[in-house]
Amino acid sequence: MKRKVVSNLLAVALIITFVGFVGSALAQDTPADNMEIVKEKVRADKKLFIATNMALTESEAKAFWPVYEAYQAELGKLRDRDSNLIDEFAGNFGTISDDAAKKLLDDSLSIDSGYLKLRQSYLAKFRDVLPETKVARYYQFENKIEAVLRYEQAKRIPLIQ
Repeated sequence: MKRKVVSNLLAVALIITFVGFVGSALAQDTPADNMEIVKEKVRADKKLFIATNMALTESEAKAFWPVYEAYQAELGKLRDRDSNLIDEFAGNFGTISDDAAKKLLDDSLSIDSGYLKLRQSYLAKFRDVLPETKVARYYQFENKIEAVLRYEQAKRIPLIQ
């Protein structure tokens, strides 16, 4: 079972890494619709990964998926803010002023705070629909996926000179 989870997590990591590379190319050379297709593919693959590894009963699944979808929608808004911040930084790279650097850092910390607030606000909702061990397992999966995404994101950001 552990081997299967690790294998599935590696598959998600590879998909996310691939999307990072493809996403950059698509965003530069093609319409935004293509990027939405890639994002939807990642969302579907993530959902399949969660479904495969959570071992939900039928009644748990019925209660879990609506909470999951709402959580993912909010998470997507934060990720969009993150992406926009990186684009803003990239647009100013090499010529960034102290004021712009301050704004970027403040915005970055605000987004980080938003991630924590979101996780905390949904904890009770997940606890209402799942046993505690499955809530912890789900949060572990989210943390691992988020770590891969943050790593890919960090590789795109050069250090301020």
